[in-house]
Amino acid sequence: MTKLLRTVALFAFIGTSVLLAKPNIVILATGGTIAGAGDSAIKSEYSAGSVTIDKLIAAVPSIKKMANIKGEQISNIGSQEMNFKVWLKLAKRVNELLKKDDIDGVIITHGTDTMEATSYFLDLTVKSKKPIVVVGAMRSGSSMSADGPMNLFNAVSVAVNKDTYKKGVVVVMNDEIHSAREVTKVNTSMVNAFASPNTGRIGTVYYGDVHYYMTSTRKNTFDTEFDIEKINFLPRVDIVYGHAGGNDVFVKASVKAGAKGIIYAGMGNGNPYPTTQDELAQAVKENVVVARTSRVGSGRTNLHGEVDDQKYGFIVTDNLNAQKARILLMLGLTKTHDKKELQDMYFKY
Repeated sequence: MTKLLRTVALFAFIGTSVLLAKPNIVILATGGTIAGAGDSAIKSEYSAGSVTIDKLIAAVPSIKKMANIKGEQISNIGSQEMNFKVWLKLAKRVNELLKKDDIDGVIITHGTDTMEATSYFLDLTVKSKKPIVVVGAMRSGSSMSADGPMNLFNAVSVAVNKDTYKKGVVVVMNDEIHSAREVTKVNTSMVNAFASPNTGRIGTVYYGDVHYYMTSTRKNTFDTEFDIEKINFLPRVDIVYGHAGGNDVFVKASVKAGAKGIIYAGMGNGNPYPTTQDELAQAVKENVVVARTSRVGSGRTNLHGEVDDQKYGFIVTDNLNAQKARILLMLGLTKTHDKKELQDMYFKY
């Protein structure tokens, strides 16, 4: 009887320990304003990427009550310096970490200038259903109104929340949760700089209290055809910006520089100036993939509106903005040059 009671007590202890075990979260730091510092709390000047991940974690000790936290420094740059080398290194490391049974989620601290681009790249290439959260700040840690600490606290809250599972990559900024596909930076300097113009935020997080209201229906992470373990380069894709009184100069320059694809951010519904349109059509004849998007900032770029896409050999980018359309085309070109297949990708991801 005594032996039976000891056995029951042991299993009860093990069960309680499992229930009380904190999740294991790894924070990968890339730099940015969230890791920035300046000489004054009331001036805007600061240097991005000057604070290490260890100091970032130490500045928000309460996150260790929610999870076992480890940090790694991937890079320490302003996100205007983000590049393919860092993207590939970051995505491969996220993928590697999330394959481990004892890692429950990953957070990436990142500058806000290219946060939406990195988030979407990860959303398309990392193969995991576990939480992947990207977070940053609009004001440096030395600012009187620094938003980084609360954003990081909220990011950990989102990463440990069970409802974040299978959401793909999410961006946490200013008490809001956004899908990586939909989010974009809409203000240069305010703390409410991020929004999802076409669909709205997918949730909120208020002092760590997480609530989801919707989920992106587009394929992401574990459900895409792009595997970061098999990607070691990205083909050149340029963005050409449309405007009144356009010309053919930038299209010619892109083709001459060896671009395999061109994202044309056109006026209205992705409409090009006639001279530019003719040169884009010539680029298609030279085996460059041309994808039309809009410079407007929201809305869908439609096939066969004012532009005869079939005649010119263009494809469209659905409602992706130019910077995200470029990422998808780069990844798509690692798989195929078939325009129908590339067009299908824009309707699928």
